Amino acid sequence: MNAESAAQPEEHEGITPDRLLHTAGAEVTAEDLALASGRDLTPENIEWARRRLAERGRAAVEEQLP
Repeated sequence: MNAESAAQPEEHEGITPDRLLHTAGAEVTAEDLALASGRDLTPENIEWARRRLAERGRAAVEEQLP
């Protein structure tokens, strides 16, 4: 093990890092919410996602993520 690898935590294959699982600090779009909920990007689903984001805010996406 060298100093560079010791300084950075290892990313384990098949495990999604927390920084990719949560939306803190990131702008959330209706498309993001539709995809996170397993829906196709159709006009109806994007409109559903816009309404959901308007009602619940960022929590609407967080509820979909593990």
